[in-house]
Amino acid sequence: MKRNFTLGLVLVLLAISMSLPVLAQDMKQADKYFNNFEFSLALDAYKKVLEKEEPSLKVVQRIADSYRILNNSKDAEFWYAQAIAFPDADPANIFLYAESAKRNANYSKAKQLFLEYSEKVPAQREVALRMAASCDTAMKWMKYPKPYDIVQLEAMNSDGADFGPVRTQEGLFFSSDRLEANNKKQTARNNWTGNGFIQMYFAPKVTDSTWATPAPLPSSINTDYHNGPADYLEKEQTLYFTRTRVVKKRAAEGNNSDPTSWFKGSDKGTHTNRHGIYMSKFNGKKWQKAEAFKYNDTDEFSIGHPAITPDGKVLYFVSDMPGGHGETDVYYSERQEDGSWGQPVNAGAVVNTSGRESFVSLGEDGSLYFSSDGHMGMGGLDLFKAVGTHKAWSKVENLQYPINTAQDDFGIQVDSTGKKGMLSSSRFSETGFDDILTFKEYKVPCILVGKTIEKLAQEGTVKTVAVPVTEAKLQLYVDGSDEFVEETSNQEGKFYFPVVAGTKYVIKGSKAGYLDQAVTFTPECLYKTDTVQVELVFIRSTPNKPIVVENIYYDLDKFDIKPAAAKELDKLVQILQVNPLVRIELSSHTDSRQTHEYNQMLSQLRAQSAVDYLVSKGISRDRLVARGYGETKLINKCKDGAKCSEQQHQENRRTEFKILR
Repeated sequence: MKRNFTLGLVLVLLAISMSLPVLAQDMKQADKYFNNFEFSLALDAYKKVLEKEEPSLKVVQRIADSYRILNNSKDAEFWYAQAIAFPDADPANIFLYAESAKRNANYSKAKQLFLEYSEKVPAQREVALRMAASCDTAMKWMKYPKPYDIVQLEAMNSDGADFGPVRTQEGLFFSSDRLEANNKKQTARNNWTGNGFIQMYFAPKVTDSTWATPAPLPSSINTDYHNGPADYLEKEQTLYFTRTRVVKKRAAEGNNSDPTSWFKGSDKGTHTNRHGIYMSKFNGKKWQKAEAFKYNDTDEFSIGHPAITPDGKVLYFVSDMPGGHGETDVYYSERQEDGSWGQPVNAGAVVNTSGRESFVSLGEDGSLYFSSDGHMGMGGLDLFKAVGTHKAWSKVENLQYPINTAQDDFGIQVDSTGKKGMLSSSRFSETGFDDILTFKEYKVPCILVGKTIEKLAQEGTVKTVAVPVTEAKLQLYVDGSDEFVEETSNQEGKFYFPVVAGTKYVIKGSKAGYLDQAVTFTPECLYKTDTVQVELVFIRSTPNKPIVVENIYYDLDKFDIKPAAAKELDKLVQILQVNPLVRIELSSHTDSRQTHEYNQMLSQLRAQSAVDYLVSKGISRDRLVARGYGETKLINKCKDGAKCSEQQHQENRRTEFKILR
């Protein structure tokens, strides 16, 4: 028995000793893939190692890193959770775990992890706390979304990454790493992603919203490696595009290896990817040979993601050239009088951060758009809008949800209204591949809550008390339309109408014994749960009963109409417009100070000034009578010699109207 046991042990040890070189070889191959940026191959290789041994921190972390680099945040979150369970795990894994959770919109978990990281790594506390705060902001934005409809542009999307749409008069340019059996270049597989290499495509226009089948551009633009994203200068029929080169890496230099987002990878690889900008002109029949941008220097740094102004005078782009604010910055170059491009200029600290700014574009609305992971966002790359003008960008705005999501959102094209366009996003893909989407702002529906009231005067004062007007008939019109919907005010004087933001409406109200009323308004509904408050003040149609026009004030000894008074008189204009048979007397009153003669003259001038204002707004003069009463109709005790406060004197300085017929 002892001999059998010893023999068994020897056989087991022999098997283990024979498997160790194989396991070491598998690990070596996996590391080689990883260091050479062949992450799709590295992922499979590390999983193969995991099948043969107990999980180690290095293997688990490399699997997590590979998923993160491949933009598969769902699996990255799972594997970073495993990595931080190892006692000797670098705390940086907590931060990467938090970032992955954030990209999955798991904001509560991400916030908890960022706070944990801030405690474990005090040197990064400020960054971690800012990231934790961004989780709260993202949840708020998702709770109150901006009014946009987002739709996938199915005809342009593939199983790979499709991004960077550029609309032209003739069609649509975009970039894609799709694999195509009928095209040799697209059958070559990129071991980074497992897809093809990025190529430029063009889809001819069929209608304003449809395009024919996209086809790759010719070899004058598409090389065997990565090409794109791009922009197009319509007036010169010139495509400005990014082209990627593989260059040998110098010792201890950083890596800029991702042809679209400047991912910084392993320090152990011998080569890296660098970008340059190239220009190719279409002569009506074919694309001419591409020319390099003057400031390309792919041995030293990258320049890419071009955006050209419609006049062709300014070229914006992204670069990691020395002297920037962060990993990559937005720059611009101005075309000189001789046609050459001027020295690149950094777009400044308002736009650029310590993180990555990329995928710059110029909206038809005149704004500068770009993506960033340095400004506060929802996760991954977020889309931002720079407010201001060229050389004078004053602030940056996050475009918020649903333009932005927890995933990467970038490569936006915006029309002249600023409310419609296209963008690129990985939000619909669990594997991290990007799609081209369309977006369009819609008018938010909400509820108008109206109230009909009558203001009854309190004896001896200019003060009034509001009481509801019940069973009034209310008609809601879209301004300029003859069609309407109708409601009746309830016992509280309330009524309700569904409305949408940004539409101009008119509400007309009527009830026997009262003048007809009308109010014009444009609701600013931000969310579907909003309510809009509107009040209609009904006035009895009783002849010769004075009605105070509130908030009509004049400067001392003056009779010109001030802006606040004009606003109140505009309400009277609307009453007269909806009651075309009504004729009124518009009267002005003074306090008892000054002489009777002076007060009489001043009040007549003020009444005439108010009538002239109504006439200027289109009310016929024969419907109006101006009458100054001076101090003859005081409503309180403040006669000559009486001691009164300024407020009491003000009550007498009033403007009234009464119906004459």
